[in-house]
Amino acid sequence: MFQSMIQAAHSRLPPSFYSPMVARTAPGQTSIWNGLIYPSAWATAMSNLGMPPISMTGQQPMPDFDPSLGLMSGITPLNPMMPSLGMAPLPLSQDATVVREIIHCKSCTLFPPNPNLPPPATRERPPGCKTVFVGGLPENATEQLIVEVFGQCGDIAAIRRSKKNFCHIRFAEEFTVDKALLLSGYRIRLGSSTDKKDSGRLHVDFAQARDDLYEWECRQRMLAREERHRRKVEEDRLRPPSPPPIVHYSEHECSQLGDKIKDDNKFPEAVRVLSTWLERGEVNRRNANNFYSMIQSSNSHIRRLMSEKRQHEKEVEEAKDKFKTAMATILTQCESSHTVHAYVVSG
Repeated sequence: MFQSMIQAAHSRLPPSFYSPMVARTAPGQTSIWNGLIYPSAWATAMSNLGMPPISMTGQQPMPDFDPSLGLMSGITPLNPMMPSLGMAPLPLSQDATVVREIIHCKSCTLFPPNPNLPPPATRERPPGCKTVFVGGLPENATEQLIVEVFGQCGDIAAIRRSKKNFCHIRFAEEFTVDKALLLSGYRIRLGSSTDKKDSGRLHVDFAQARDDLYEWECRQRMLAREERHRRKVEEDRLRPPSPPPIVHYSEHECSQLGDKIKDDNKFPEAVRVLSTWLERGEVNRRNANNFYSMIQSSNSHIRRLMSEKRQHEKEVEEAKDKFKTAMATILTQCESSHTVHAYVVSG
């Protein structure tokens, strides 16, 4: 059928139309342009047949391109006719117009919308949206047909059909919703039927679903818990180490503490423990003598420290006096040397 359409279009065009396209070939070879119609010629031929033109231009496939859909936002898909002609697709400039192609499914055909029309309007995307609203379905559309068309976008979790010509489709992943939205505006036709009940114009939009919102909120709470845990670990890592806990009072600990108080290196820690025991009210009649001995040892150690402080202060004052005396002597000698030097220079 498609070949007959090309031949009919070819017969309506003047021979001069192909004259610039004839390639020079060696004898016995067939030109690669034979039977190939350029995009402008293809548009004219399809217009003569009363059908909308289909783009013949192609572009190098991209990694994110889904060949099952035959379309992607901002990229002109590879024309299905090009591989059969044995030609590589011609690269297009980045500002080229997006061209969507006809999508052939097993039981239906999807025809792209007019590229000159603005893109279909959509509502604001709900948080964690995995559900889409699909309107404009044919009256004779079945759930199997919906799975056949939208299953190409991604795994479908559930389909909720209505008695009217619309349904809600919930996908397994969020990114598949963006692929499904690309089908908005396509005309769908079941088989080759021309009945109104077998055709419609798809309208795909975001839909609100409690399951989507619940999963999104659970995911946000999980991320918040992970963030709190990460911050706590970071704070614990940067926090200075806590002092060791104070041991509880006992006869054994009391005897050891008495020895620590007499040790210059362990005195600060011992005094801290003793102060804590006093604040806790560990003193009673039975251990009062022990506490009195420890307090007496602390006072003796403090008196010794004060005596050492006074001794060091005295030594500092003596060092200052020695420094002043030495400096005075040095200055006197320097003045005498300067006098002698001045006499020698003048003489």
